[in-house]
Amino acid sequence: MSADLEFTGERFLPGTAGEIAYEHWHRYAFARRYVTGKRTADVACGEGYGSALLAGAATSVVGVDIAPDAIAHARDRYAWVANLRFEAGSATALPVPDASLDAVVSFETIEHLPREGQSRMLTEFARVLDANGILVLSTPNPLEYSIARNYRNPFHCHEPERAELAALLSRDFPAQRWFRQRRYFASAIWSEADDKLFEASVGDHGPVERARPPEALYFIVVAARSAATLPATDIGLSLFAERSDAELTRLDGQAKEVIRLDGLLGEMRHTIAQLTERITHLGDSLAHGEGQLTEVRTERDHLLTQLYANVLERNALASQVSTATAELAAVSRNLDRAREEIAGHLAARANLEREIGTLERAVAYRQSVRWWLKWPWFRTKLLWRSLRARAQR
Repeated sequence: MSADLEFTGERFLPGTAGEIAYEHWHRYAFARRYVTGKRTADVACGEGYGSALLAGAATSVVGVDIAPDAIAHARDRYAWVANLRFEAGSATALPVPDASLDAVVSFETIEHLPREGQSRMLTEFARVLDANGILVLSTPNPLEYSIARNYRNPFHCHEPERAELAALLSRDFPAQRWFRQRRYFASAIWSEADDKLFEASVGDHGPVERARPPEALYFIVVAARSAATLPATDIGLSLFAERSDAELTRLDGQAKEVIRLDGLLGEMRHTIAQLTERITHLGDSLAHGEGQLTEVRTERDHLLTQLYANVLERNALASQVSTATAELAAVSRNLDRAREEIAGHLAARANLEREIGTLERAVAYRQSVRWWLKWPWFRTKLLWRSLRARAQR
């Protein structure tokens, strides 16, 4: 993988493993037959590996990409290829003169443009091709690539369906020959005497049948202005594989990883069984504990009921004590008033006793001989006072 370009999952870089490698390398290997001896442009060339592959068959190749960093990388990495150059530019405004090319190759490009830009791109391809030029392009089949897989590629603006793409091409490239591409793992047997004939079979433990081509995941179109310009059909099947079988090695590694994970899964299941047994034991203990807890809660509720009754009784007694206290205070006040009245009565009695004593002494005096001797004089004094009072009036 390139050290100075980041793999985004969309732009292929050499060294990237997996399905994307098979698809991208195969398309360029397939396109070599159509650019042999031709002036060629590789539009949206990306890292430049495909342009370099085409340059091995074409007279000259210009790789065009809108990303300046990709162009700088490609110029540096493939500087050794004499008939190859790289230019920065858009697919709708190629830095190439009119009618200066014999072939245009553009793989997985058109879906990156909005619907209105796709027609302009094809018009631009027609501008740079001469009258006998051909176009080789590819694009995902949205029915399989997106809809069937329930997948949305965030880098794609619009994925035209087959009929829409055919209509777009028809204006400038009415002659079309369609191919289907899909990664197809199989065992291949071919004749050394004639590599243009092939046989494809499908089967398992039952009967073997002739294999039908799978549904397209990508479309590859070889197009021209006239049917006479199109090369004759020379093959019906093209296969491509890495020399190192890296993908199969990767799949074998995945299978070993699956076996390892299956062993781990067995250990995990054993652990889960032990944990399940432990959980069951804990569940039984929990059930027993819950029974004891229920008894404790019942006892607690009983004690709370008694406490509530005691509180009510205490409140009632407190009310009674409060009433008795009020009554005692009233009795105390009444007792104080009674004491005051008794003191008054005692004082009055003392006064009466003094008056009685005085009267008793007076009576005793009047009953004496001295009293009777003074009585006439006393009466005369009282009469005289009465007369003087009348006279003064």
